Amino acid sequence: MAYPKELLDSIKAKAQTLRRDVVISMGVGHAGHLGGSGSSADIVAALYFHKMNHDPKNPKKPDRDRFLLSKGHAAILQYSALAEAGYFPVNELKHTKEIGAMLQGHPDVRKTPGIEAGTGSLGQGLSIGLGMAIGLKEDKIPAKVYVICGDGEIAEGQIWEAAMAAKVFKADNLVAIVDQNTLQAQGKVCDRFDTNPLPEKWKAFGWNVIEIDGHNIAEILTALDAADEVKGQPTVIIAHTIKGKGISFAEGVVGFHNGILTDETYQKALDELEA
Repeated sequence: MAYPKELLDSIKAKAQTLRRDVVISMGVGHAGHLGGSGSSADIVAALYFHKMNHDPKNPKKPDRDRFLLSKGHAAILQYSALAEAGYFPVNELKHTKEIGAMLQGHPDVRKTPGIEAGTGSLGQGLSIGLGMAIGLKEDKIPAKVYVICGDGEIAEGQIWEAAMAAKVFKADNLVAIVDQNTLQAQGKVCDRFDTNPLPEKWKAFGWNVIEIDGHNIAEILTALDAADEVKGQPTVIIAHTIKGKGISFAEGVVGFHNGILTDETYQKALDELEA
């Protein structure tokens, strides 16, 4: 399907805005998950600002689509999307991880409007999303559940328990998105706990598998729309991405999985993202 250039450009620009907001959330001298936020930004922008049915003025409306960031350590990316969508003021991002602030290091459903579940204990998000998807089917609510997982995270056994169960329950309203940026906290995924080959694994568990360039907006939208047409089985979108995408000194650098910005690198990152 061909998408209007204006739409593609708008989502791409929004993704850059989210990356800028991530940098602002981190600030100077504080550790933050810049790498995994940068790799998922285009996907999150496509979901929040085009694909998903949601309402910042009514965060709990029953027929909303649900989004879960299973790799909850990248919460600053979701916070940026929620702020830009209007769930709370963008200025609140500057107070991320402050004591008593509404935005903590991992998503907290009790503190932050628009968060569907507490995540970040790795491997749990897909199970939670599956439970939501089954509940929506039981209630005959035509909503989708989108869950972003990391390619390091899917070494967790609970991911595969959920994957197996999703096939059994024919959860065609569940879409998992694997952010395959190939790096985890301490190095390359293939050198630490190799979860490859991903397409073959998910197919073996009974999922519809789509592979995309996770930074190509047209491919992201095409995959999300294609998932709507699949009946009787869940869909996984394997998104090939670059850790730290959009910030030259962070791209493909393990150290920015959870890195610290100096005054110089903070300004350099903002300059690049605003260029």
